[in-house]
Amino acid sequence: MRAANVTICEQDDPRRPDAIVVVGGDGSIVPVIPQAIALGVPLGVVPSGTFNELARTLGLPFDIDAACATIARGHTRTIDAARVNGVYYLNEASIGASSRITRLQHSEEKQRLGWGAVVASIVFGLRYVRPLQATIVCGGRTETIRTVQITVANSNRFGGIINVRNAAIDDGVLDCYAIEAGGIFPIVSLVAAVVRHGAAGLPGLRTYRGTSVRIVTGHPHRIAADGEPAGATPAVFEVLPKALKIFVPRWLTAPY
Repeated sequence: MRAANVTICEQDDPRRPDAIVVVGGDGSIVPVIPQAIALGVPLGVVPSGTFNELARTLGLPFDIDAACATIARGHTRTIDAARVNGVYYLNEASIGASSRITRLQHSEEKQRLGWGAVVASIVFGLRYVRPLQATIVCGGRTETIRTVQITVANSNRFGGIINVRNAAIDDGVLDCYAIEAGGIFPIVSLVAAVVRHGAAGLPGLRTYRGTSVRIVTGHPHRIAADGEPAGATPAVFEVLPKALKIFVPRWLTAPY
């Protein structure tokens, strides 16, 4: 970055920065989102995590030199942010199976084993999946269902493997997906179907769309937002349209 004539400020520097740069994965980005929004400055990302969902969604380069050059050139695009229980996120927040799996993942193991640690936590976590009763209020609908997994997505990409059609990180709405209770093997089949074909119209999957999602459960259930703890239910998820600028390669500056 210094070679690109970029001045690096210390964290306690009183001057207002021109940008905030994060070196890491999606979990490293979460804590700086509110600061970037409050200051009105762009966010630069040098991807070095396990999933790097945001980088993949935006087509950011994974080579360190190329990522730094992208930031130095100064081309940006504006995306939505989302928030739940005061915690900001960009990709997705979850309740249920994936939230439990996230709690089984440790940053040290992910850095050492990469995808191996993720797969191990999924295999172990699925053994303890239990259905929960949830009331979901979104887009003028109110439904109470038994579910094993609820995902409230701000982006079309999440979970490391899922890329949903007809959704985008700058469309001004949240997409909520709830997998109905029905055992482990139907869950695996349903997730595989989502990966192959997208989410709409699949048996066993409830989908909702709106600018906010309210979820109430019989007992408090923990929420994970982009892999980070985000409190527990009951909770209201909300979208912040066009809230954040991200440095991207010049040819990717057009809206999605």
